[in-house]
Amino acid sequence: MKRVFILAAALALTACAATQQADAVAPAAPGFLLGLWHGFIFPVAWVVSLIVPKVAVYAVPNNGGWYDFGYFLGVVVFGVGAKRGHTVTRDRVINVRARRIE
Repeated sequence: MKRVFILAAALALTACAATQQADAVAPAAPGFLLGLWHGFIFPVAWVVSLIVPKVAVYAVPNNGGWYDFGYFLGVVVFGVGAKRGHTVTRDRVINVRARRIE
């Protein structure tokens, strides 16, 4: 029952997704590569946007899904979310044997 509720809530939230008309996008609107670049420079653009009102962290209008995908990759993979210096070391392992209680 809980899964059905979560699925219904997720479906209801997708109805709130913003859309745009295809003729509203200019042919020279920013696409995937500019989205990738904008996502990569997001931290710097955000700080600058706090000081300079004409600087934005997201290009509007853009060409839609491809710009969004490039922006996402720029932020997560190449930019802030990359965690390049994150190293995980395992110094001890605990072996636990579980017994089934019947």
